[in-house]
Amino acid sequence: MQTFYKYYSGEKKAPVMTLFIGGNHEASNHLQELPYGGWVAPNIYYLGYAGVVRYKGVRIGGASGIFKSYDYRKGHFEYPPYNHESLRTVYHIRNIDVFKLKQIQMPMDIFLSHDWPQGIYNYGDTADLLKKKKFLRQEVEFNSLGSPAAAELLSHLQPTYWFSAHLHVKFAAVMEHPPKGSALPRVTKFLSLDKCLPYREFLQIVDMADRSGSSDEGLEYDPEWLAILKNTNSLPSISHQNWNPPENNGLHEKWDFRVSEGDMMKVVEDLNGNLAIPDNFCLTLPAYDPTNPHPQMSPSYNTNPQTTEMCATLGLTDIYAQVGQSRELSQSFSDSRGENNESGDELSEYPTDTSALSGSFNPDEITIEDEWEEEEDAKEVEITKLSTGSIHTPSRLILPAPKSSVSPGDLMNNMPSPSHSTPAPVRSQSQSDSLNDSKEDTSPTRVMKRSSDEKANPGSRNTTPLIKRRNQEIYTTVDDDEN
Repeated sequence: MQTFYKYYSGEKKAPVMTLFIGGNHEASNHLQELPYGGWVAPNIYYLGYAGVVRYKGVRIGGASGIFKSYDYRKGHFEYPPYNHESLRTVYHIRNIDVFKLKQIQMPMDIFLSHDWPQGIYNYGDTADLLKKKKFLRQEVEFNSLGSPAAAELLSHLQPTYWFSAHLHVKFAAVMEHPPKGSALPRVTKFLSLDKCLPYREFLQIVDMADRSGSSDEGLEYDPEWLAILKNTNSLPSISHQNWNPPENNGLHEKWDFRVSEGDMMKVVEDLNGNLAIPDNFCLTLPAYDPTNPHPQMSPSYNTNPQTTEMCATLGLTDIYAQVGQSRELSQSFSDSRGENNESGDELSEYPTDTSALSGSFNPDEITIEDEWEEEEDAKEVEITKLSTGSIHTPSRLILPAPKSSVSPGDLMNNMPSPSHSTPAPVRSQSQSDSLNDSKEDTSPTRVMKRSSDEKANPGSRNTTPLIKRRNQEIYTTVDDDEN
């Protein structure tokens, strides 16, 4: 258990308005309560499976989860307590949510995704990226690193800024999109940051001006997005089966789910002209008590009043409640056939073993690193350790020398000039050489692990903690169930 429970309970409060999306390390059952977004704690707002909101006129969108081709076309079928499979699939992005976002027509200021859009590394300092993360070389060379779903959204939405995470490295890029019709080409400034650890580049401030005539009410609903949710309400699936979005091929009665100005005005009427997102956070479970931790407790199923209220106001379907109802019907059918165990307890189609919850292994993790990482080209790092093997505060730390000519200044200084006109910049000879000058084994399957002795007796280690790097090939561009 980390520290989020203190914000959930109200013991702490985020000092500034905080928006976030889900990645692959969140409390999935809590986020499932809010498929359309909502407050997970006071002043901390979740954008949902996919979502768009406005803050002082600035339009902010996001898509939660990471891309896995074999789950991409499934519905949101997961339900706690999770088994070993659903514990992972619950945070894999689905095509229905990408389809909804692709109905957006109005300009986007900021967009968030956990994993990177596929190919975005071609628009920044790729050579410097591979100096920091050598094990990404093969995927970069084959142009397979990143999410193809996020790449589709990047091409469609063309936001002013796109922020990502997941790869635990700071990286900036500038992508100029091909012009659409007579419109001027749009430019997206991409930024990914490192893990939130000492001496890592995990924070950067970007200033954006308020929109003229914008409201000072704080966080607001976006009319176009709410209209899209209403327009696509019949599409979401809670099935394990694959779902394909409607296409203009004559097979679907309706394939174009873009919304009109009238659709947006209807949403505003539904909200009585008030677009302000209500401050209606509430606890759906008792807050964690560190004096009574219950480490083996399974995640539980709860609907959230925020979602219930929003669905009632706009005529939407609560996807998570729908999963629960389907589960109850299935259980009732089993009961009617006498399929209970000897003790009279109901059988569950999901095993209740939650041992995976507390395990450190996560096959969807790009890297697993110790709190202190030894960079390849660091000059020197001296760390004093306790006899138990735990890391003590460093008595002397000499940081690595700069790895490139790019200064660690603000966003504009970190990014290439946006003046180029070609969609993908051509690497210079020096950059190309740098991609091939390493003779060491840098394939994605190369893994540095601790020995079993080190795991059993951490105090036996007398060197700087090893870096454990694992690229689990989380990105697959070809659907496994095709062909």
